[in-house]
Amino acid sequence: MITKNKLNRKQQIIEKATQLFQKQGYAATSMRDLASFIGIEAASLYSHIKSKEEILQIICFQLAEDFFNSLQSIELEHGGADEKLQKAVVSHVEVLTKDPAASAVFFSEWRHLSEPYLTDFLEMRDQYEGRFIQILIDGNESGIFKTLDAKFTVLALLSSINWMPAWYKPGGKLSPKDIAGNVTDVFINGLRVR
Repeated sequence: MITKNKLNRKQQIIEKATQLFQKQGYAATSMRDLASFIGIEAASLYSHIKSKEEILQIICFQLAEDFFNSLQSIELEHGGADEKLQKAVVSHVEVLTKDPAASAVFFSEWRHLSEPYLTDFLEMRDQYEGRFIQILIDGNESGIFKTLDAKFTVLALLSSINWMPAWYKPGGKLSPKDIAGNVTDVFINGLRVR
C-alpha cells in the first residue's frame, strides 16, 4: 500500500522534474541532476521513481488525459459546430495554461518515449486530432463551415495554439480565455460560410 506521504513525495519529484525538463531538456537531464535539483540523494530518488522515462510517461499521458477529458463534455453538447469548435479551443488553451511547464515538456519531449509508450502516445494524439476533425466535418455537413481539408485545418489550428508554452506567461496581458477567443475568431471567421 502506498502511503499518502510517499505519493506526495512522488508528485513533488514529478513537479520538479517537469521544471528541470523544461529548463534543460529531457535528454540533458540525468537522475543525478534531478536529485541535486530536488535536494536529495540520487539513491533515494529511486525509492520513489523507477526511471527518468517513468516521469516523462506520467507527464505526457496525464496531460493527454486532461485534453481528452476537457473535450468529452463539449462533444456531447447540443449546438452548432462553430460553438463546439470555439469551446474545444477554449478547453485546449485552459489545459495548456494550467501547467505551462508540463505543457512545454509534453510538446517538446514526447519523442523520447520508448515503445510501446511512443506508439500509444501517437495514437492518442491522432484520436484527439480526429475529434477536432469531426467537429469540422459536422460543421461542413450542416452548412456552417466551408469545404476545406479538415485534417490540414485542424493541424494548422492546433499548431498555432500549441506554441503557447514557448511564450505564454501566467498573469500576462492576455488571459487564457482572451487567447482562445483571438484564435477562434481568426479560424472560425475563416471557416464560416458567408
